[in-house]
Amino acid sequence: MRQKLARVLGGVAISALVISGAAACKADSGNEGGGSSAACDLKIGFFGPLTGDAAGLGIHMRNGTKLAIDQYNKDNADCKVNLQEYDSQGDPAKAPALAQQAVGDNKVVGIIGPAFSGESEVADPIFDEAGLPIITPSATRPSLSTKGWKIFHRGVGNDTSQGPAAGRYIKNVLKADKVYVVDDQSAYGAGLVDEVKKVLGTVAGEDKIQVKQTNFSAVVTKIVSSGATTLFFGGYYTEAGLLLKQLKGAGWKGTMVAGDGVNDANFIKVAGQQVAEGTILTCPCAPATAAKGSFVSDYKAAFDNAEPGTYADVSYDITKIFLEGIKDGKSTRSDLLNFVNGYNKAGGATGVTYKFESNGELDPAQVIVWAFKVNAGKVVPDIEIPKA
Repeated sequence: MRQKLARVLGGVAISALVISGAAACKADSGNEGGGSSAACDLKIGFFGPLTGDAAGLGIHMRNGTKLAIDQYNKDNADCKVNLQEYDSQGDPAKAPALAQQAVGDNKVVGIIGPAFSGESEVADPIFDEAGLPIITPSATRPSLSTKGWKIFHRGVGNDTSQGPAAGRYIKNVLKADKVYVVDDQSAYGAGLVDEVKKVLGTVAGEDKIQVKQTNFSAVVTKIVSSGATTLFFGGYYTEAGLLLKQLKGAGWKGTMVAGDGVNDANFIKVAGQQVAEGTILTCPCAPATAAKGSFVSDYKAAFDNAEPGTYADVSYDITKIFLEGIKDGKSTRSDLLNFVNGYNKAGGATGVTYKFESNGELDPAQVIVWAFKVNAGKVVPDIEIPKA
């Protein structure tokens, strides 16, 4: 009887330990003096285009996030974090349902993204209501930080830094006196053109196109007739490539300048290497291929020797902010939000010190803007554009 009772009590004790461990879902970090504990079985979401016309931009960002999580899981095999992908295709119409899906999963404690400004405008209010913290690596519309969203953070400069820098490049480097501007009517494209025009002043002409438009004959005629030697385009790489291809086909000899939405190798594929040659592409980021530490070699090893694309390094660094919080035991959305709000450390890949202002903007002292140039079929660094 005593042995039977001992077995029963032993079984109860073991069961209690198992249940307690499963409920806590924690793993000792191994630090001396007790240290902190890392929350387990949580998810970090990536929200952006993984298929569709803008997938080239989103895939590199997702890869940066995946690399950070894979490295974390290798070092924390008994207490892993999962990547949850939300493929928006860069379409604001798809974003609300995906955002609802994310907030409905209580394992999701942080979002990298949304990648684009248009989808951010409709998804971020949903994230804000649920208290789900986000850090976008690439949505640059300035007004995103003016909505009062407590969950919003931006890991790069916004278009009030990129747009004026692009305008200064056009004026001071290209020394263009006749500039035509075109935008795709997206939240991002229209906002970026507005900032460029503030620097340029009077332009030779301006027009608008639509996302997914393929025939640009009308705007091509206007640009050629204007005598403009430079075109600034606000939008994404598919429409930019098609527009430039048709412009060059009409005999235009000028230079296209565009923002980070075009800063992708797929632009060259769409336009064609000869057509794309000499195009200037800006970005509120440093060259990803010149990232610090072992990021470039690690990225290439993980993704079939691919070069890291625009914002891959930013995505890697901001994902590690969330991972650091989780490792420190921040297992709820509210705790992780507080952790991000108080963060103040340099990223291992970008070297940028991630410190966020009360509205979620990156510390202005950390904002840089680079100009890149299409040369011999590749997007290569040109110059860091000096601040005004």
